[in-house]
Amino acid sequence: MRRWLMLLPLAIFLVVAVFLYRGLYLNPAELPSAMIDKPFPEFSLLSVQGDKTLTKADILGKPALVNVWGTWCISCRVEHPVLNKLAEKGVVIYGINYKDTNADALKWLAEFHNPYQLDVRDDEGTLGLNLGVYGAPETFFIDAKGIIRDKFVGVIDEQVWREKLAAKYQALVDEAKP
Repeated sequence: MRRWLMLLPLAIFLVVAVFLYRGLYLNPAELPSAMIDKPFPEFSLLSVQGDKTLTKADILGKPALVNVWGTWCISCRVEHPVLNKLAEKGVVIYGINYKDTNADALKWLAEFHNPYQLDVRDDEGTLGLNLGVYGAPETFFIDAKGIIRDKFVGVIDEQVWREKLAAKYQALVDEAKP
């Protein structure tokens, strides 16, 4: 009996070591989302620009990217010029300004331009919580009916767009054609 007690710390160490070893090979950008193939959550929040109340109905009708961003997010600053270029090419992008102050968001958009067709103020993070957002930037792909089809965590740069995301967006656009 005493030998088993002496081996217990070794057994615990080995179990922990196996989990840590496995974790070395996981990609932190591939965070699973329980929202895939589910409807975009209902919301009623103010727009960043103006005091119009936006709801889920405002984002229906076209396939789109829904980009979670914040002025406090350094990675969002890197991503923002690429979003502007995508918007210029006709990619529909909606924004969720996540856990931010509206004055800071307005200053950011004035300085760095606005790629968003609609931009929601999620001051308290409730919409982000309902989406399962871990932080920013995160981007959801929604179809014309508002179903979340995919999620990308991290910075969308030109290479990521070209190699990983453009085809996914185009597939949603093609699916929406009559």
